[in-house]
Amino acid sequence: MTKRNKIIYWIATVWLSLGMVSTGIVQLIHMKEEVEMMMHLGYPLYFLTIIGVWKMLGVTAVLIPKFPLIKEWAYAGFFIAMSGAVISHIVVGDNIKEIFGPVLLIVLTIVSWYFRPLERRLIPA
Repeated sequence: MTKRNKIIYWIATVWLSLGMVSTGIVQLIHMKEEVEMMMHLGYPLYFLTIIGVWKMLGVTAVLIPKFPLIKEWAYAGFFIAMSGAVISHIVVGDNIKEIFGPVLLIVLTIVSWYFRPLERRLIPA
């Protein structure tokens, strides 16, 4: 892995982790704005707890060494959760401002996944 690719990986991964942790925390504490958004989107409030917990676990999986299969699942979960957020906002007619955060996290997920070092990849047998 080149030095350039390592830098890209770590920048994307740190920003992805910060984004997932910060949104996970506000979901876990049921911050007023998050509760209002979930009601606006039509989801039950217990989704906040589920998504918040999974984000924390996903960040842990992406950052710790080894366990490439768990990392793959974490990246997939991030992609599914954020693409679901984008689709949910589009369906209810929200503007681009509401979609920007999840789109940014999708991009960071893809960049982090693509540039991950070999030791963090699932290598086919």
